[in-house]
Amino acid sequence: MNFFRKWFGKKTPPPLVSTTTPSPAATPASHPLGDPSLDPNLIRVHDAYGREVFITKQQWRGDVLLVNLEKNRDRPDDLAQLIIQSLNDGFAPDVLSSAVHLAHTDPNPERGHILLAAVHLKLDRLDDAEDALNRFFKRYGETGATLTNLAKVHSARGDHALALDTLWRGLTLDPNQENGLGWYEVIHREKSGPAAGLDAYRRVAALPRAWRARLWLARDRLEQRNLPAALTLYTEALAAAPRPIPADLLQQLSGDLGNHAHLVELVRLTLPHFDVGLHGLPVGNNLIKAHLDLGQLDAARALLDRLYAQQRPDWKQTLSAWDTVIATARLEIADAPKPAEIETTLLSVEGPVWLPPESPAAELFPVKADDAPMIAFLGGSAELDTTAAPNRPHLANGPGRLSRALPLYLAEHIEFNTPALARTLVSWVVKPAPGFILGGMPWDDATASRHARQVVPDDASDYVVVSHLRCRAEPWTIELRLIRTIDASCLGTASAPCPAADPGQALPALTRDLLALLATHADLPTSAPQVSGLIPQAASLSAYLLRLEQLLAVRTAGMGKLSGTLNGEREILDGNLQLCLAEPASVCVRLLFAHTLRAMKKVRPDILPQFQARVELLQKEKPLSEPAHSVTARLLAEAFAP
Repeated sequence: MNFFRKWFGKKTPPPLVSTTTPSPAATPASHPLGDPSLDPNLIRVHDAYGREVFITKQQWRGDVLLVNLEKNRDRPDDLAQLIIQSLNDGFAPDVLSSAVHLAHTDPNPERGHILLAAVHLKLDRLDDAEDALNRFFKRYGETGATLTNLAKVHSARGDHALALDTLWRGLTLDPNQENGLGWYEVIHREKSGPAAGLDAYRRVAALPRAWRARLWLARDRLEQRNLPAALTLYTEALAAAPRPIPADLLQQLSGDLGNHAHLVELVRLTLPHFDVGLHGLPVGNNLIKAHLDLGQLDAARALLDRLYAQQRPDWKQTLSAWDTVIATARLEIADAPKPAEIETTLLSVEGPVWLPPESPAAELFPVKADDAPMIAFLGGSAELDTTAAPNRPHLANGPGRLSRALPLYLAEHIEFNTPALARTLVSWVVKPAPGFILGGMPWDDATASRHARQVVPDDASDYVVVSHLRCRAEPWTIELRLIRTIDASCLGTASAPCPAADPGQALPALTRDLLALLATHADLPTSAPQVSGLIPQAASLSAYLLRLEQLLAVRTAGMGKLSGTLNGEREILDGNLQLCLAEPASVCVRLLFAHTLRAMKKVRPDILPQFQARVELLQKEKPLSEPAHSVTARLLAEAFAP
C-alpha cells in the first residue's frame, strides 16, 4: 500500500458510490494493465455490499450518471457532487443541462453559478462561462471564489495580467481559497523564484482572516528547523479559521508536523479539533501514526474504531492495514515468556467448526450412529524458511493459519462423506498469554495417538490424522499420516504440493487420498453428502480455509478465562460476506458466516450493527434453498438481537 511509503499527509479522494450494483468491468488479475485503477477508461465504484468494482466510463455514463442526474435533479447537494465528479471524469457535455438547472435552483447560488461556469470552461465556451459569473455578480455581488473562476476565464483567453488582477481581488475577499492561493503562489514563483512564492504567501497572510497561507509559511519554517516560529503560525491559523476547523487545515498541519517528527505537537494541536465525520481518514491517518510512534496504542486503537464506525468502503483497505500494524505493535512490546512459565493444552472442536452441537443448523444434517468411529485431526506444525524468536508471540501468518485450517477442512469432509464422526484438536497456550501454538516439528505417532485418546477420555478417537506443512520452498508440501490410536501404528501417508498463494489448489486431491486411506485401512466407505449445495467451488477453497481458521480464532477469543486475543474483526466479517457472495448456494459457507457473527457477538458486539444491513440484503437477494434458508435466518436473528 502506498500510504506506508509516506505516513503523513496523504490525501484520500471522496467515495464514489454507485446507487446500482454494477458488474465488474475488470479485475486486477484479468486486466491487461494488472491494476484496473491505472486504466483511464475505468471508474472505481462500490456496490451495496461494499465491494470495490471497476466499470467503464461508458457503463458509468449510461447505468449510473444519467440515471442519478435525473434522480437528484431537485437535490442540490447531491446534484452538485455529481457534477463535480463528472467534470473530473470527463463528462462535462453530459452535465451541462443539469448545471444550468442547478444555477437557477441552488439555495447556494455561488456554488450553482461557479459549477455552471466550470462546465462551460471545460467545454471551451469562455463567453458562456463569463456570462454565468456576471449574472451572479449582478444579483449577489462579487465573492472570492467567483472572482477566482473569472480569473480562470481571463487566463484561458490569454489575458494573464487581467487574470492576476482578478485573482488578487478574489483573494482579498476570501484569502483561504485553496486553488486561488496555490495559483497565486505559482504565478510568482515561476516568474521570480521560490523567494517570490514565499512573499506571495506573506502578502495573502496579511489579509484579514487568512489562515491557509500561514500553513505554507509554517511548512517553510519547519524546513528551516524553526519549530517555535512554525507553532506560532499554526496557532494563528487555528485562531483565524472558522469552526469546525476545515479538514484540509488539519490535514496539512498534522501532515507537516508528522513528516518533521514533531509528534507531541501534532497530537496537541490536532486532536482537540478532530471530528471523525468531518476530517475522516486523511487526518485520522496522521493521528493514528503519531499515537503509534508515541507508544500510545490504546489511543490509536480507539481512533481506528471511530474511523471504522463511519462505514466507508473506500477506507476499508487502509483501516485493515492499521488494524494489523497496531496488533503487531502490541506484540512487539510484549515480553517473551520463559519456557517454565508456559502452560499448554489441546482444545477439541467436535464436528465442523461452523456446526457446534447446540446449533439449530444441526437439524439440517443426518444423525450419526452411536457406535460410529471417531477420527481426530491434529495439525498446528510447520517447517518454515525463517526462524522466529522462540516463544515470542506473533500475528497469525500463512503457515500458521493453514496448519489450523487444514485439519478443520478435512474433519468436515470426513463428517459429511463417511459414517465416521470427526473432531479437531488444536494446540493452545493457556499461560502466560492464551493463543495458538505453531510447532516446528510434526507430531510423532505415539504422542498424537495418546492425545487423541486422552483429550476426550470417555469418547476416545479410534484414528488420528496428523497434518504437517513443509514451507521452506515453493510450492509448500502438505503431509498427512493416518494413525491407529490403539497401538500408535501409522497405517498410511499422503502428501500434496501446495502453492503458498493459493493453498486451496491442494485440497481436492488431498481429500481424495485421505478418503482412500480411510476406506482401505479403517473400512470407512465414502458416500456423497446428503445436504445439497454444501461444498464451495474450487476457486473459493483458499478463501474458505482462511474463514474456517478465523472462526476458530473468534470462538477461542470468547472462551472466558482461556480467551485469546483477536484483531481484524471487521475484515473477518467482511471477508465472510464476500465469500457468501462468491458462493451464494453453499450451505456451509452461509453457516460459517452465521456462526462467525454469533461468535463475534461475544467478543465485539459493538461492530455487528455495521454489517446488519448488508447481511439482510444478502439474505434477501441470495437466499439458500429451504430448509437451510430458514435455519440460517434464525441464526442471524440471534446474532443481531440486542
